[in-house]
Amino acid sequence: MKQRVLTGITTTGTPHLGNYVGAIRPAIAASLVAGNESFFFLADYHALIKCDDPRRIERSRLELAATWLAAGLDTERVVFYRQSDIPEIPELTWLLTCVTAKGLMNRAHAYKASTDANEAAGEEPDAGVTMGLFSYPILMAADILMFNATHVPVGRDQVQHIEMARDVGQRFNHLFGQGKELFVLPQAVVEEQVATLPGLDGRKMSKSYDNTIPLFEGGSKGLKEAIARIVTDSRLPGEAKDPDNSHLFTLYQAFASSEETAAFRTALLEGLGWGDAKQQLFELIEREIGPKRAHYAELMANPERIEAALQEGARKARALATPLLVQLREAVGLRRFQAIAAPVAASDSNKPQLPIFKQYREADGRFYFKLTTHDGRVLLQSEGFEQGRDAGQWVGKLKQHGAAALADAPVQLGDGISQDDVADALSLLSAE
Repeated sequence: MKQRVLTGITTTGTPHLGNYVGAIRPAIAASLVAGNESFFFLADYHALIKCDDPRRIERSRLELAATWLAAGLDTERVVFYRQSDIPEIPELTWLLTCVTAKGLMNRAHAYKASTDANEAAGEEPDAGVTMGLFSYPILMAADILMFNATHVPVGRDQVQHIEMARDVGQRFNHLFGQGKELFVLPQAVVEEQVATLPGLDGRKMSKSYDNTIPLFEGGSKGLKEAIARIVTDSRLPGEAKDPDNSHLFTLYQAFASSEETAAFRTALLEGLGWGDAKQQLFELIEREIGPKRAHYAELMANPERIEAALQEGARKARALATPLLVQLREAVGLRRFQAIAAPVAASDSNKPQLPIFKQYREADGRFYFKLTTHDGRVLLQSEGFEQGRDAGQWVGKLKQHGAAALADAPVQLGDGISQDDVADALSLLSAE
């Protein structure tokens, strides 16, 4: 089976180096590998969980799309789309929600972090927690399972969500697959050296921590000023630095070759000053980011080009999502109504229409049967029986013995019906 790679970025802010190193760059690299199928998307439904500012979300969607394209994403080779342009994704989210255990969601890192913070502040555990926050791992599972991704590049802090997607997909397969794997179970792909890029203060680079280094915003000057704000220890030039406990070194390592990384490590151990170290970091990052900046500015000035690329991506994505969702609807029982049996073939006009025995129970609780013509005219009407099997036994006798059983049968003739009429009807049944 082909390797299908999928990744996305939440559209809640300006792209930063953490987005680039942790998701965009490795994803683009994977898309160039022969035999890979690559799916990249703007996670704008996820953004609604974190942000209630429509203008910020709108701007972020544009900036992130321009970033992917400026970073070298080839839309001829990949499927590049907005999450919100694929209506099958929220529908799949509901199908998955209906098979996902609440206990699994209780263990999600983001939810636990919120409840822990609330309890530490003396508030109710679920204060401020929306259902979007609580169940967004299911939406993430839908993002992945919708396209049966085999590999999902993520930071190490997101690995849990891939494991949850596997759990949910596996349960759906078990409940509705009938021996068929409706969903492929994905694998997390973590870039071991720099799975999570540190921010200015050493914590994970995140918009929520306000510790990010901009990717394109502010140009070369903005990048240099941000790097100058990276927190370091108080060791002076000439004093040995500890590379393994320096997030500045971690940032350098994310952009450097193995030879450059080794040389930088040696320089720090030999007393390279932090100011000079930051200058070297700036030059290293600018070497990679600078050429992409002009392309980004051009795209931002012509958003219609971005829109056209996303609409084409949505078309390609839905060409896969729509038939899969039809299959999933069928699997869970949301099917179109149709005839259960094939239409009865036209009968021979010379062949007589057979009478019909009907058994039923009335409101008095007793069981009855009647014999009617093919068009509903009553030939025989029984008395009531205490047990349904008694009515059934009499139907069996009349079918087997015909008119000979009428003498003892607890029945009455229908209005305008003669004994000969009933005898002829029973004779037709016995001849079948």
